Amino acid sequence: MTHIKMPAVAGLFYPGSAVDLRRDIDHYLQVADVGDNKRPLALIAPHAGYVYSGPVAANAYATLQPWAADIRRVVVLAPSHRVPFAGIALSSADSFRTPLGDVPVDKQANEALAGLPGVHVFDAAFAQEHALEVQLPFLQTVLDRFTLVPLVIGDADSDDVQRAIETLQDQATLIVVSSDLSHYHDYRTAQVRDRETTRLIENLRDRDIGPHDACGAYPIRGLLKSAKHNGWRVKTLDLRNSGDTAGDRSRVVGYGAYAFY
Repeated sequence: MTHIKMPAVAGLFYPGSAVDLRRDIDHYLQVADVGDNKRPLALIAPHAGYVYSGPVAANAYATLQPWAADIRRVVVLAPSHRVPFAGIALSSADSFRTPLGDVPVDKQANEALAGLPGVHVFDAAFAQEHALEVQLPFLQTVLDRFTLVPLVIGDADSDDVQRAIETLQDQATLIVVSSDLSHYHDYRTAQVRDRETTRLIENLRDRDIGPHDACGAYPIRGLLKSAKHNGWRVKTLDLRNSGDTAGDRSRVVGYGAYAFY
């Protein structure tokens, strides 16, 4: 029997209707900056409700549009907001569903990862997790066809995350780390904190980024270690917060979009 991971936040974080969802994403992409004329190897994109973080995420995903036919597999690494656990969670699902359709899971990639330290199948980590799910409609819109390697990162060692990334990295694979930045500071404080976190990301300072800087600190650390090992550079594509997009400025959440080349 086919195991489909059903959406948990459709109609909450993003529209539950395919027509409305595609309309919103198309709008965000139309006003986004397409970035450099070079294919990103990895992205960091935010994962809040689209009304808040959608415009920032679009500046990450717009960079993929010229390269849609070249990307055949996407590894999405998301933090765990609901279930505390150690290590890296794999899903046993055959596909992940959104209002835009089903995305097949790369089972061979899962098998390759299953033997690595800290990696194990743990479906409970995916059941209500929004951080991975909200990336999928953007990927479904900008890419032609692709398989998915969904990973939820718990309290994981950076070396284990780096190893998982580098096990799957090839010319047809894109790495996406899902993360917001600071949470619930006033607008000016958030700007200062998020600019400092951005400086750390740009300088590949993996050891200096903690959960108070970015909720996706553990996958970010692993990505930065891999980027350093492979000699990648980072470009900041967008840096805003919910006070800039849709919300008051007394308690904001920070959002950044970054591309790795």
